[in-house]
Amino acid sequence: MRKIILSILLIVLMVVTFFSNILLEDNPIPTEAVKFDTGDTAWMIVATALVLIMTPGLGFFYGGMVGKKNVISTMLQSFMAMVIVTVLWVVIAFGLSFGPSIGGIIGNPLPNLFFQGVGTNTAWSLAPTIPFMLFALFQAKFAIITPALITGAFAERIRFWAYLLFMVFFILFVYAPLAHCTWHPDGIFFKLGVLDFAGGTVVHMSAGWAALAGAIFLGKRKVQKVAPARITYVLLGTGLLWFGWFGFNAGSALGSNGLAVQALGTTTVAAAAAALAWVFLDKILGHKLSAMGACIGAVVGLVAITPAAGYVSIAHALFIGVFSSMVSNLVVSKFPKGKIDDALDVFACHGVGGMTGMLLTGVFASKTINPALTDQGLVFGETNLFFHQVIALVAVSVFAFSVSYFLFFLVNKITPLRVSEDKEELGLDITQHGEYL
Repeated sequence: MRKIILSILLIVLMVVTFFSNILLEDNPIPTEAVKFDTGDTAWMIVATALVLIMTPGLGFFYGGMVGKKNVISTMLQSFMAMVIVTVLWVVIAFGLSFGPSIGGIIGNPLPNLFFQGVGTNTAWSLAPTIPFMLFALFQAKFAIITPALITGAFAERIRFWAYLLFMVFFILFVYAPLAHCTWHPDGIFFKLGVLDFAGGTVVHMSAGWAALAGAIFLGKRKVQKVAPARITYVLLGTGLLWFGWFGFNAGSALGSNGLAVQALGTTTVAAAAAALAWVFLDKILGHKLSAMGACIGAVVGLVAITPAAGYVSIAHALFIGVFSSMVSNLVVSKFPKGKIDDALDVFACHGVGGMTGMLLTGVFASKTINPALTDQGLVFGETNLFFHQVIALVAVSVFAFSVSYFLFFLVNKITPLRVSEDKEELGLDITQHGEYL
């Protein structure tokens, strides 16, 4: 049956694209083409590439943490996110995320099916200085890394085809609505005034809560404690993530401007401060200063500054890095691993880090940094923004966890999610892919 379904999908994709000039509406070039800023366009092309490199970076980051028998499978899960989500984004997911709003919750995908109307002669309303297609491709990289982040929670025990199916459902039913609500001008969170500069809710909270749902649904691994296969991979992955995150956050300014520089600065110092705080806290708690701890701390800082990057000062970014690192470190140490097997602490790092960053955005957001703000944070004596951030945090948490858990349930009904104990014992590399280190 799987062979038949995959064959049909490939045939339909080829037929529709081959006859696209007949089956899809032709969008004529506007009589007056938009004049784009070449500097903004050049920077956003670079930023788009930087965000993409984060996903293979994540593959190294996760792949180095798992046991030797599961390195290839874990890294391939990230790589296949680039493959599956890119095609899905072009076909329908971009329209669901950024198409004409339906009730402020989801976009109408029909005008942008197969990137109809997504060309190089028009612009997105909030990014008027770059081509519309460039904006759409930049956003695609955010969609790509989000399901890849989830994989760390159910590492070493999920069937690969089931993961691919879950990834498709997650993008359509969790990621797309959150992206529309948060970043579309008619989205309910956007109109409420919720601030999420580069993906605290859309990417990290959604991935964190989905990871927790997956860890609960799949249950514990047969053997939970395994030696990391390659800590050097973790270091390499962290470097690639940190490097790519400059495109993630500074690119979300959607132009080559002072706001992009501010986001680059806050990203730099938050990551460094968080890594510092993590290893210091480890030492205070009686542990050794480890490469793994430094890497995890840096990533937590990057996660936490993401929603705030274009709204807060450098000094406040330092606080966000230190505070978020301490919170996630404590959550990791106190997380009930005996009951919930979140293999690579995705919820504690990405979920908790994203929530911490969202709340601290409501504390430190400043009109001095970003004059476009309507409301400022708590430290400036205003409360509206903070309450809006709390509302969004609660709503996104409930939505992302409940829908993701249902999607795991649905996928499991279609095809079993978990490998057998024998295959788990042998490792996913050999049993799922016929390959091994």
